[in-house]
Amino acid sequence: METNQDVAYFLAFCIEQYKKTKGLTGEQAAQTLDKYGVLEYLEEFYDVLHTQSHQWVLEDIDDFINIRKKEETR
Repeated sequence: METNQDVAYFLAFCIEQYKKTKGLTGEQAAQTLDKYGVLEYLEEFYDVLHTQSHQWVLEDIDDFINIRKKEETR
């Protein structure tokens, strides 16, 4: 059973990995993930997502953001 600390660690890990991959600051990465609701998504589906590789999670984050961007233009 996950704890709040486990979820917080996973979110921090995802922010850090996203930051490194995109060449952003931590603040920029957190703002982007927050803007598109990625942090809530990662928290909601923690049980499944934390078992995946970081490459898979980063691709999933990119897909999630792209879907949200398309929804904005409607």
